[in-house]
Amino acid sequence: MKKWIVALVGIMPVTANAQTTENDATTPLHLLKPAYKFDYGVPKKEAVKASIDRVFDYLNRTTPAELDETGKALRRGDFRLTSYEWGVTYSAMLSAAQITGDSRYADYAMDRMSFLAEQAPRFIKMKEKGEKIDPLMEQVVSPDALDDCGAICCAMLKAKAANAKGIKNLRLWDEQTARYYDFIANKEHRYTDGQFARLRPVKNTVWLDDMFMGIPALALNGNMEEALRQFRLFHDKMWVEDKALYRHGWTPTESGYHPSFFWGRANGWALLTACELLDVSEDAYVMECFKQHLNGLLALQSADGAWHQLLDRNDTYLETSCTAIYAYCLAHAINKGWIEPEPYVGQTLLAWHYVAAHINGGGQVEGTCVGTGLAFDPAFYAYRPVSNYAAHGYGPVIWAGSEIYRLVETLCLKTNDSAVHYYPEDPQTDEPIFYVK
Repeated sequence: MKKWIVALVGIMPVTANAQTTENDATTPLHLLKPAYKFDYGVPKKEAVKASIDRVFDYLNRTTPAELDETGKALRRGDFRLTSYEWGVTYSAMLSAAQITGDSRYADYAMDRMSFLAEQAPRFIKMKEKGEKIDPLMEQVVSPDALDDCGAICCAMLKAKAANAKGIKNLRLWDEQTARYYDFIANKEHRYTDGQFARLRPVKNTVWLDDMFMGIPALALNGNMEEALRQFRLFHDKMWVEDKALYRHGWTPTESGYHPSFFWGRANGWALLTACELLDVSEDAYVMECFKQHLNGLLALQSADGAWHQLLDRNDTYLETSCTAIYAYCLAHAINKGWIEPEPYVGQTLLAWHYVAAHINGGGQVEGTCVGTGLAFDPAFYAYRPVSNYAAHGYGPVIWAGSEIYRLVETLCLKTNDSAVHYYPEDPQTDEPIFYVK
């Protein structure tokens, strides 16, 4: 096999000047540098790690795991240690430690989850005495929604499975995971067919978000049969075949009409649910649904690498948290061998470059939609605010960066004719490859 490697230095823009010697006959114009808005190409793993390290440093400074001066409430930081968004962050931190070897990430997650498990008995006693307790700890000791318990339960189960002997307060962890799991399995409201449902905004509304808030915990706790049943129930109601996307909300109607609004982050929760299930068992039905969903999403990626708030509406803004979730799921699927690298690495890295560009110098994640309810009109989604304090962006960004780190560390990725490609065998050059024959 012959290889031609072309190097070109100092190409100037082509102008109308008759004296110029740079024209189609003298200059390889296809090598002119495009005006990308964000980085393009294969990132160095060190740069990827530096990006998520900025996020880690910010979170480590601003999310203390301690009681306030009264001893009766959690000290407030920038984010809530007991929220589902922080359950996602704990899982992401555990993954980052495992992939990069940086134990600070695991220490962050373990310290905070241990703190919550250790404080729970104190607040249970306060509540038994009739005292009003910190609302953040109310979620821990008396979960009242899947949002209160599903994501943190998952993170605690993962940590225990990975290193139960390293957990000093294992009994309290077991008590806390049992408390969370009991609500998920036995107390969450369900529709008449047994599917997880909510009483808001109207009775028996199904939210796509609850795939992630409920299903992975079932699987990780050994109830794969119920996890797969719930997955099928969600897919039957929420999947829109001609879009290859999931609608955000469903509610029973006499007419059978179900408005479909394809919210980016909710589709992220659905894709992430499939990843979590496939990590436990590579079920053929879930795998097929996952791949179909990926293809539907990839058809809608913007030229800048991100996805819109409403995925199929380009008049809505590009949103960071859903882009980070998709980047993670794509990279994770490639790394696990669920999908082959070559058709997917370009769009995967394009998504990461967008995400990395939205981590500011202080480690905050920009461009994330704030917490969002459910509606049956487009304006509700299109005009949701964004904030650097929207907690939903932080776990997905760390998760995405970790898997991108693994991707560029383990695969041979090169630029060929200025575009990103995967090579089963290393072409043995660090120079850009423009033609391979």
